[in-house]
Amino acid sequence: MSEVDRIARFRREHGLDALVDVHTHFMPANVMDKVWAYFDSAGPLLGRHWPISYRSSEDERVAQLRAFGVRFFTSMVYPHKPDMAAWLNSWAAGFAARTPGCLRTATFYPEPGADAYVASALDGGARVFKSHVQVGDYTPLDPLLAEVWGLLEDAAVPIVVHCGSGPAPGTHTGPGPMAELLRRYPQLTVIVAHMGLPEYVDFLDLAEKYERVHLDTTMAFTDFVEEDSPFPRDALPRLDDLRSKILLGSDFPNIPYSYFHQLESLERVAPDSGWLRAVCHDNAAALFGIDQRDRSSDAG
Repeated sequence: MSEVDRIARFRREHGLDALVDVHTHFMPANVMDKVWAYFDSAGPLLGRHWPISYRSSEDERVAQLRAFGVRFFTSMVYPHKPDMAAWLNSWAAGFAARTPGCLRTATFYPEPGADAYVASALDGGARVFKSHVQVGDYTPLDPLLAEVWGLLEDAAVPIVVHCGSGPAPGTHTGPGPMAELLRRYPQLTVIVAHMGLPEYVDFLDLAEKYERVHLDTTMAFTDFVEEDSPFPRDALPRLDDLRSKILLGSDFPNIPYSYFHQLESLERVAPDSGWLRAVCHDNAAALFGIDQRDRSSDAG
């Protein structure tokens, strides 16, 4: 059975007409090439073989997601140095404009003028932001980001934040900085990437404490991650308690296994099919305001 057929069967079994994936990567070609080269070398911080399962052209990757039944997805971009974020935002805006189903994505970096280009992205219709604390090597508490967080809190636009210390730790990763950020901006709409891997419990605590904190499933529960950073078995009941705050994420195309494996990994921990429908579609549809207008536009 092909992967497309296996995913279609998964969707049928759990009553899913479509999937919404909040953590997929589309980037300018030269940036994606550098990301793939990093993974090819196993990355100086990764220390393990990490093949790219969906290394193909941009058009082919979009078509692949659609074949899997992913109706809406993101183009997670992130800078690793100054004077990069505004350019990435411009590219992502163009990509979303020409790609039905892509939720327009933007990013930022602690630098002078960050508040101005974030405000511009919001005015232009950005629906989700990405902050990569590990790759960017910055603290979310940097004073240069104070205005940015304020703008995003007021706009109630979700920010996917890679703030956990996995799969590789960074200078400013871990729950501490995010806990302090949320103390300062308690109404931020945050999606903690990778379920907060490996500090799962600490980030579950933050999701319970703050109304607008969510988690995405990116790589969590997969064999690849469970080998080194298993999700604590005694915390599994909390996934049910937080069923309205967990969103499907995959890291497509930069994953070392099949897309289906992320779904079957969720199936292994799901308390019921209703949980899978919430995680794989309904929660994101509610958070991003995906309504009939969006679905009609996506259809053509």
